[in-house]
Amino acid sequence: MRLPPPDRTLSPRTGYTRAHWEAAADALLAAVEPYATEDRALYHLPGDRESWSGRLSDGLEGYARTLLLAAFRRDETALERYADGLAAGVLGAWPRIEDRGQPLVEAASIALALRLTRPLLWDRLDDAVRQRAADWLADALTAEPWPCNWELFPVTVGGFLYAVDHESDTARKAVDRGLERIEQWYVGDGWYTDGAGRAFDYYNGWAMHLYPVLHAWLDDDPRLLELYGGRLSRHLTDYARLFGADGAPMRQGRSLTYRFATTVPLWLGALTGHTPLPPGETRRLASGALRYFLRRGAVDERGLLSLGWHGPDPDVLQGYSGPASPYWAAKAFLGLLLPPEHEVWTAVEEPAPVERMDAVTPLSAPNWLLQATRSDGLVRLHNHGSEDVRYDPHYTRLAYSTATAPSPSYDNSVVVGDDPGRTGIEPLGVGDGWAASRHTSGGGTRVTSVVLARGAAEVRVHGVAGAEPGTPVRVTGWAAREDGVRAELLPVAGLDGSLAGVTGDGDSVFVALARLTGETDPVPLEELVSVRTVDGIVHVRWSGGPEVRVHLSSDGVRVTGVAGTDG
Repeated sequence: MRLPPPDRTLSPRTGYTRAHWEAAADALLAAVEPYATEDRALYHLPGDRESWSGRLSDGLEGYARTLLLAAFRRDETALERYADGLAAGVLGAWPRIEDRGQPLVEAASIALALRLTRPLLWDRLDDAVRQRAADWLADALTAEPWPCNWELFPVTVGGFLYAVDHESDTARKAVDRGLERIEQWYVGDGWYTDGAGRAFDYYNGWAMHLYPVLHAWLDDDPRLLELYGGRLSRHLTDYARLFGADGAPMRQGRSLTYRFATTVPLWLGALTGHTPLPPGETRRLASGALRYFLRRGAVDERGLLSLGWHGPDPDVLQGYSGPASPYWAAKAFLGLLLPPEHEVWTAVEEPAPVERMDAVTPLSAPNWLLQATRSDGLVRLHNHGSEDVRYDPHYTRLAYSTATAPSPSYDNSVVVGDDPGRTGIEPLGVGDGWAASRHTSGGGTRVTSVVLARGAAEVRVHGVAGAEPGTPVRVTGWAAREDGVRAELLPVAGLDGSLAGVTGDGDSVFVALARLTGETDPVPLEELVSVRTVDGIVHVRWSGGPEVRVHLSSDGVRVTGVAGTDG
């Protein structure tokens, strides 16, 4: 991909400016054009993978997601091509929108694109084409979505249809119904779960915040914008901390092949005026993420986004991932709706949070602990509150980072007996430098886990209850995969040199020291912290810092003392 030379005056950290974003958008649009059908209604991107929705739905996905990119770019030449595809699609080339079907997802992208570019696309269509398009979209108003972020797809379609006065009553009901349904998943501090349970992930940004905030902004509804914009602003306080100094987003959750769509909430806050972040920090974080992926093979030799993370990677895919799925990354170009003179484009880049200081930050809503170190630019997420309805390594491991990926060998896990699973996660709280949770393992065994963090060092404490005496227990740590990043795990209590132990009579406690670092010559881990266990209480003494005591009981966890640094 050809991009302009870096501008180190305006963007001293990434070199990227608005011109780089425009060039990237143009290149992505040009690369997909050869894969459009003759009538331009479907985009069949190459690859040997088909989603569980089938080839026709995948072709619609290719049209809808790249249309969204053309809409954010406001590329009138490209939009003319998509107008031709729209006319053919609603004449019969596209599958119908039905209950819980993938076309419902793509209808939301099409409706949003039409609403954002109404004078450039919709208003120029023939009356007959507009009628057929509105009729096709209208099925989304009554189609039943999956009970998760999908509830917002009828909202997005409804917002467009009542804006063009098509089935207005039904459209408004769809909007009200969807917005009402997502309220049950709002847990405070700007965080939503993606449906029932505790699935905390990037869907907070690229769905749960994006669609309600954009709807309120486009509808010019002050009440809704204050509500949803306020939540977005609060979310961004936490969200800005999830990026490494190299621009890498946290590798956690599903649909990671959308890659730089992680920048959506950053741009959305700037676009609607609901952000706590300075303009230069917003652009630095967003440009950092785009640059991170473009420099690591996200775009192949044909200029296409591959199914993966850096390059192709089946480990980050789901059954619904088809050849065009990565193009939800188009949402990242939301920032191009901001005019060139907007301060988010003209301000000098400011450092990301991880570039300013070391910080160990508790996030109470998802029950996470974020651990950032300025010296190596890494951010680690200690997960004591998020899981998916099915076991998924991108949700249920004890920790994630901006430089590692979950491994098939169960990194960051506690293996009791031969069961490495972690289900039924119960958050037990977060505090200054610590986080705790309980989960169930095989045979009803209960595992209580606590992490304490300071700098790059971690103390991991695991209490095992309900297991037969002599049950094997194994503790694992980080799976370092990137050059220059190394992982350490040292036994402290209840574990031998291979990080294995066995349960005794009654409850058992296992303690290890861990570290993930990019420093070339770090201080030995055992010099940073000392740990001893007395009568079941774990005493942690940080070098040059306080002593912290961890009390495990059947009632939960109590941490006394002051630990860590909250940045």
